[in-house]
Amino acid sequence: MTTNSPIIDVLCVGYACVDINFTAPHHPGTDEKVRALSMHSCGGGPASNAAVAIARLGGNAAFAGYLGSDAFGEAHLRELIEAGVQSSGIHRAAAPTPVAAVTIKPDGQRSIIDYRAPSALAPDDSISLHSSPARVLLVDGHQPLLSLKLVDEARSLGIPSVLDAGSINDGTQLLYNKVDYLITSEKFARQFSGEDAPRSALASLDGAAPFTAVTWGAEGVYWQDEEGQHHMPAFDIEAVDTTGAGDAFHGAFALGLAQGMPLRENLRRACATAALTCLKTGARDALPKRQQVDALCGL
Repeated sequence: MTTNSPIIDVLCVGYACVDINFTAPHHPGTDEKVRALSMHSCGGGPASNAAVAIARLGGNAAFAGYLGSDAFGEAHLRELIEAGVQSSGIHRAAAPTPVAAVTIKPDGQRSIIDYRAPSALAPDDSISLHSSPARVLLVDGHQPLLSLKLVDEARSLGIPSVLDAGSINDGTQLLYNKVDYLITSEKFARQFSGEDAPRSALASLDGAAPFTAVTWGAEGVYWQDEEGQHHMPAFDIEAVDTTGAGDAFHGAFALGLAQGMPLRENLRRACATAALTCLKTGARDALPKRQQVDALCGL
């Protein structure tokens, strides 16, 4: 790797949007209008949230993806810069910044409607690990061709790659069996396997990557390695909003890899980061700092 650029801990590649978060007594039904109890907006997206989570945990992160040349794009870029996330890999153009409307029920469960223009993509040459080196590559599948190129670069450079597989889509189907660490949501695992039990769903992913794991909401995380299947329970919390918990988990886990953290310790810290994210409304605002995570982990 020949470059004068400083090595960052994690390069996060994928989706950036603006979340408009509404808290409501229930999700609206057909032809029903529901008055929100509160509203606020902030940046969102799995990879961009993961980058902010890494920065708040004391790591160095860069984000590569797309933002529009509009007010939403300006606001999100400002958030990333203020959080300490490197932003040179962001591509901006005329397509609008993706927007997501998130409705959160009193139990913390959510529904989301979002919009992204088909052209809201960063070109394949937006960033390279040869010129922008990182200790770990984290992709979420929402920039599929750029991510595929970077995963190939990571393999050739000996850099671990992680996929945040939130659901089955073109990007996750392209990448799920090409990374070193495949960590899926419950939704992806159910869709992929047709199984409702976490251990059965996890077994269906055997061989897709050297390390496979599924996050299963309040049950915690299940993972599989050469020694078999394992389980780590989630922290016992009263969730206010589950938005961004998976993003936080993946960001924390990727940072742990960059720091050479032992696997179980890394997964426990990732679980703690995800749990703390559920205690506030809005994923970006809820992402915890290292001291909070250390305290929950008893450090």
